Amino acid sequence: MEEPLIICEKKGEGVSVVRLNRPKVRNALNSELRQQMADLFIQLNDDSQTKAIVLTGGDKVFAAGADINDFLTTSTVDMYLRHSERYWNAITNCRKPIIAAVNGYALGGGCELAMHADIIIAGKSAKFGQPEIKIGLMPGAGGTQRLFRAIGKHKAMKMVLTGDMISADEADTMGLVSEVVEDEATITRAIEIAEQLSHYSPIALAQIKEVANLGVDMPLEGALALERKAFQILFNTHDQKEGAKAFLEKRPAEYKGH
Repeated sequence: MEEPLIICEKKGEGVSVVRLNRPKVRNALNSELRQQMADLFIQLNDDSQTKAIVLTGGDKVFAAGADINDFLTTSTVDMYLRHSERYWNAITNCRKPIIAAVNGYALGGGCELAMHADIIIAGKSAKFGQPEIKIGLMPGAGGTQRLFRAIGKHKAMKMVLTGDMISADEADTMGLVSEVVEDEATITRAIEIAEQLSHYSPIALAQIKEVANLGVDMPLEGALALERKAFQILFNTHDQKEGAKAFLEKRPAEYKGH
């Protein structure tokens, strides 16, 4: 019986841990794995028991990029007809907070996958890069867009033009990751943050994600207006009233997600 390409486990209250499971090929992202991952994220997005998601590749490697075997005979039309954006959109459109736990290589599609997360916890062994240029290609899932927005044009341009890797500490200095920890603490720290978020209002978390992701590419005036509207909308939710009441009564809030 073949091993599943994606493993999902429940941890604590409301946390789903999603692990890539192709260790023999450093979690290379072939079409089958990406389809299974997209399907899973769609399920978790609609799962009321999942409040936050941890995405990891395991203790040694996150994902070393696309499966190059997929590229040997693929034509332009083949690549177009795959509509691979649907794989990534399933993650982008997920309303739940996503925390990536990255040890080892996060290269090419692996780096792009990590950048789809809301928070990135990197182990000291983590290496990030967009090496597509070294095989006559360019990034195709956000490496020339999300990376530039995360760390700025000139740092990102150096990475995509040279294909060189950066260390976890360099990624931290550039603002590509949220936090750097010892390798053995990476998944534990990611789950700890996910558990913290799982106790917050799901609808408020979803609004924060939506406003932040949409607003970053808008003119400031429009983005601030979007933020105000989302802020105002929350005052008509059960969770906002429950949060204020619980604070005044000095007790934990019981959020419902509406």
